[in-house]
Amino acid sequence: MVPEAEFTSYYGRPVLNQPAWQPLNIAGYFFLGGLAGAGSVLATGAELTGRPVMARALKTSSAVAVAGSAAALIHDLGRPGRFANMLRVFKPTSPMSVGSWLLSVYGPACGAAALCDLSGRLPRLGRAAGAGAALLGPAVAAYTAVLAADTAVPGWHEGYRELPFVFVGSAATAASGMALAMSPTAENGPARTAALAGTALENAAVKAMERRLGLVAEVYRTGTGGRWMRAAETLSAAGAAGAALLAGRSRVAAGASGLALLAASACTRLGVFHAGIESSKDPKYTVVPQRERLRRREQEGGLAGRSGGRRIPGDRSPPA
Repeated sequence: MVPEAEFTSYYGRPVLNQPAWQPLNIAGYFFLGGLAGAGSVLATGAELTGRPVMARALKTSSAVAVAGSAAALIHDLGRPGRFANMLRVFKPTSPMSVGSWLLSVYGPACGAAALCDLSGRLPRLGRAAGAGAALLGPAVAAYTAVLAADTAVPGWHEGYRELPFVFVGSAATAASGMALAMSPTAENGPARTAALAGTALENAAVKAMERRLGLVAEVYRTGTGGRWMRAAETLSAAGAAGAALLAGRSRVAAGASGLALLAASACTRLGVFHAGIESSKDPKYTVVPQRERLRRREQEGGLAGRSGGRRIPGDRSPPA
């Protein structure tokens, strides 16, 4: 028996081109977009339930956040014209194309809702713009996960199933943190509920992703990515506990919990970013999962052959 060869790459070099994205630009783009999208949803809910201070605060923060998100993206692209070029065509199969158009529609709606509320003018237009922003908000919060998973970076691509849920949960955590930090205690009930739901969704999705990724999950547990992810877990637990136990009675506790939740969401985005970058540097995260998938297909093919062409449980391939 010949022992299985130890994995090596050509002269130890990476097999993928390194992403040229800058950490603060792209992690900020992820974080601010999520904060804006989830904030618009919470703002509309606050407005419909008679919480004007929370609604105004979230509309304003969402408008500022989406502007910051677009600015971070354009800064990473290098020239504003590159963003404009992406609007020349609409390509449904391209997450970047869809995301660019989504930001171009959501941003003005979000800004109009905030301006109308702050100025007290054109209330009907403001409500219509806020409703439109709320409808687009979940897509704004989630599409950046699809954008990352659509790359060849193993830490992102292999997590394509769970990463959108991680980003949506993180976005809800950030928006609820903003609401807790900027709203009176009499109005922060929905924010406390959203904080618990967002934290639970984010942490559950991260754990499910790590279990499924196998070897690739190392980048989410070790190194720079692992440190950011552990910080996010600690801060989200502290923020959620404060929101549930103290934020309804103490304005100071609500503010501290809100800041912890905002920091947790930012740490999650930085953790995901750095985990992906680390996975692209080490060839084993690209090649070993490919070999495992190939081995499973060969085993399934052998089982299908021994079954005389009949389908076997869990086999989706056509019968021989």
